[in-house]
Amino acid sequence: MKKSLIASIVGGIIIFFWQFLSNAALDLHRPASQYTPQQDSILAYLSTHLKEGKYFLPNTPDHASNEEKQKLMEASGGRPWAIIDYKEQMNTGMGMNLIRGLLTDVIMVWLLCWVLLKGKFDNFNAILAASVTIGFMSFLYFPYANFVWYESPGIYADLLDSIAGWALCGIWLGYYLSAKKPSAAKAVSA
Repeated sequence: MKKSLIASIVGGIIIFFWQFLSNAALDLHRPASQYTPQQDSILAYLSTHLKEGKYFLPNTPDHASNEEKQKLMEASGGRPWAIIDYKEQMNTGMGMNLIRGLLTDVIMVWLLCWVLLKGKFDNFNAILAASVTIGFMSFLYFPYANFVWYESPGIYADLLDSIAGWALCGIWLGYYLSAKKPSAAKAVSA
């Protein structure tokens, strides 16, 4: 239990540090949050027309018939479209977000450690391969599946995050979890 806890905390810090590098220091996710000089006028317009929520444009009202949905889909082909994630207030306090992010990373690595230790992954290469595989699976599950439908910008940064972050964590876990344990005979004689 102690080994798994130490592995999870250090691994979570490694993932958290990679996320900081990717999002802040290296700014790899800039394509997913571009700047427009019209931002003030756009926000002023949105604030008078939207309530907080996520919007897909163009779209049909909630109770539209299948025929109405099909008609809009046909009329929208080749035309502009947008996804708006509108919030009424920006919270600039980062403290709680940083704590929640770090705790999430530690929990993810703890779950990976549980799988590794229950699955008897006992050598560096197997642990590293499993860690990178989990990272790649997480990329395929959300960022890539979302990209397929919504063409979200920044997909290559998401791929890099999934591989690099989990590979760095896998190097740590491979080193730490595959360390040789004393044999039962040595433990009894001591």
